[in-house]
Amino acid sequence: MSQPKTSTESQGPKRTLIRGAKILGGQPQDVLLDGGIIAATGPDAEAAGATVIESEGRILLPGLVDLHTHLREPGREDSETVLTGTKAAAVGGYTAVHAMANTFPVADTAGVVEQVYRLGRESGYCDVQPVGAVTVGLGGEQLAELGAMHESAAGVRVFSDDGKCVHDAVIMRRALEYVKAFDGVVAQHAQEPRLTENAQMNEGVVSAELGLAGWPAVAEESIIARDVLLAAHVGSRVHICHLSTAGSVEIVRWAKSKGWKVTAEVAPHHLLLTDELVRSYDPVYKVNPPLRTEADVMAVREGLADGTIDCVATDHAPHPQEDKDCEWAAAAMGMLGLETALSVVQHTMVDTGLLDWSQVADRMSARPAAIGRLSGQGRPITAGEPANLVLVDPDYRGTVNPAGFASRSRNTPYAGRELPGRVTHTFLRGRATVADGKLV
Repeated sequence: MSQPKTSTESQGPKRTLIRGAKILGGQPQDVLLDGGIIAATGPDAEAAGATVIESEGRILLPGLVDLHTHLREPGREDSETVLTGTKAAAVGGYTAVHAMANTFPVADTAGVVEQVYRLGRESGYCDVQPVGAVTVGLGGEQLAELGAMHESAAGVRVFSDDGKCVHDAVIMRRALEYVKAFDGVVAQHAQEPRLTENAQMNEGVVSAELGLAGWPAVAEESIIARDVLLAAHVGSRVHICHLSTAGSVEIVRWAKSKGWKVTAEVAPHHLLLTDELVRSYDPVYKVNPPLRTEADVMAVREGLADGTIDCVATDHAPHPQEDKDCEWAAAAMGMLGLETALSVVQHTMVDTGLLDWSQVADRMSARPAAIGRLSGQGRPITAGEPANLVLVDPDYRGTVNPAGFASRSRNTPYAGRELPGRVTHTFLRGRATVADGKLV
């Protein structure tokens, strides 16, 4: 005889009425969530027996999807775990993240990606889709088990050696040919290693004045140019990780004008921060690719606005305090991103008039879900669709305080900075993971 179902999950999500929210920034209307789906919108959304969330002035978006998250588990649980990382994701409005492969051991086998996938399911705060390594151990010499990872329970569709570049053109071509068979995508960390040996920051006026080894824009742009040509030759999909320079935007724009299967992402920090901040020698600003110039920032904003850059991806890169609280040259590269990404996008793109909220939904939910082939994410807010949603208060203004972060790490470049917007509620298949700004 079956046992009675008593857990919250087995009972299913509660019936919830979101009252008076602006769907994608449009006119206020009601949205009813029931049984994990959007049951009704507008006049058909009735409140009988439902928990009511008064949402006047708030924006309702599809749950955000991140193509580029470092969850660190297995192996670097001192930085982050799947549980703490997905909690941070939920706080930031994300209902799905792609977990990068540079863990210890590297996610280059079916066994490791299935472990990450299982940990994501157990966390319950957002969907976790593992990204498989392109090469064994991120070594750049031998293709990893791409087919086995795809056929595993994790169903991997995105492959990346992120943290390292697939610098060998033959290996990159073979990877593109292999993933084409199952409509996969190779996500490239574009960094020519010979041009960035010992590099510490963007190559330019500031690096010259500080006497730090420069990281030239061409190190990124040359790899992107090569890889869009390879993708066109093979007829496969390539995705450019954390694009950061004006030249990179132009190369991707050119490739797209040819009709090639090229997509690209930009990280929030490259929409806001510049290499001028490195004058402080604060390692919180050390990141890969490095913070660029003001001209580059303006170019990537325009590229995101006109659709050349498909999406915003956080490149959430947590580190323990000792890896950042040290001299610049010894510090690890990377910044937190999940809990502040939407605020940074509002500040740089919405409040400046470059994007409206429907376009934010496109760049932070629909397009990344499409690139990652996540069928249940990034969907329209209409009846019958999965209730993966985020409710945002755009009028909120607050100072970033990393002490209150859900992430295990604290290496945010925005500490003490005032940013707009606040996620008040996140729903994963109708179940609130965040309510009134707090984890449930």
